[in-house]
Amino acid sequence: MDFKRKLPLPMETKAMYPLEDDMIKTVEERTAELKDIIAGRSEKIALIVGPCSADNEDSVMDYISRLAKVQEKVKDRIFIVPRIYTNKPRTTGDGYKGLVHQPDPNAESDLFMGIISTRELHIRAVNETGFTCADELLYPETYKYLDDLLGYVAIGARSVEDQQHRLTASAIECPVGMKNPTSGDLSVMMNAIMAAQHEHDFIYRGWEGHSYGNPYAHAILRGYVNSQGVAYPNYHYETLLYLSELYAERDLESPAVVIDCNHSNSGKNPFEQPRIMKDVLLSCRNNADIKKLVKGFMVESYIEDGNQPVGGGVYGKSITDACLGWDKTEKMIYETAEML
Repeated sequence: MDFKRKLPLPMETKAMYPLEDDMIKTVEERTAELKDIIAGRSEKIALIVGPCSADNEDSVMDYISRLAKVQEKVKDRIFIVPRIYTNKPRTTGDGYKGLVHQPDPNAESDLFMGIISTRELHIRAVNETGFTCADELLYPETYKYLDDLLGYVAIGARSVEDQQHRLTASAIECPVGMKNPTSGDLSVMMNAIMAAQHEHDFIYRGWEGHSYGNPYAHAILRGYVNSQGVAYPNYHYETLLYLSELYAERDLESPAVVIDCNHSNSGKNPFEQPRIMKDVLLSCRNNADIKKLVKGFMVESYIEDGNQPVGGGVYGKSITDACLGWDKTEKMIYETAEML
């Protein structure tokens, strides 16, 4: 391995891009409100919605600004958390890896500037829209660059089995969603939640650290793929009942699930996402245990429908997985609010 250059330390980056007092208050208030939802102290649902990958600062901020106007209209029923996903997991290493790696999708990797760009974008979201946002914890080491900003953290399907991700999740202040692995084994996900909810001593960035456990760590169901590569959903009534039983067996705090409406649940067809949300909400109407368990939804959405290659040039169109366009997203949010 060649070491190219030393990256900025989290405290150095925070000193360069600090939070104002009103922004700190916003983060605290929104974190508390989302915790109330996950713990069942609020009847609102969370909607974690936005681009598959935050590939362009201007279009991402344009999208989030649109969400802010919609949030005001549905704030009594839906708590919106925009997705600013700055890391893109790559099984083979090919393709765009996200803002942390490539601040400019058309240029070479630049992790130094990527870390700075990521913090700048999350700060802009809080400062300009009042939103705290969600990001995926691809690298446990990057959490400290954003720990004073994030409103929600997701642990991906390929990371949920990793010990360092589980232990880091136990030290995170905001709610953390643990996805089921790509194999669909829910016991793996439940073990990850259990680990995240307990305290640990572990090594982090060269320090001996102690975590106190995250009682708001919870499940994300995203579907799965069988050994032949066929996608299967796991958002249906029977699976949700089974998940409720798994929670009861383990006596975990804040039993909760967020339904990822894309990925294997939709077969990566983003236009199925509104239907999946309605299907789950009907399950909630028909069973009190399911209603108590389901705390939110995750939707991949951007300004334009579909996706395009890197360098495609269409403003607000994903360069990773296909997304639901803005008009359909806005309609979906209002229809969901009516069903609640």
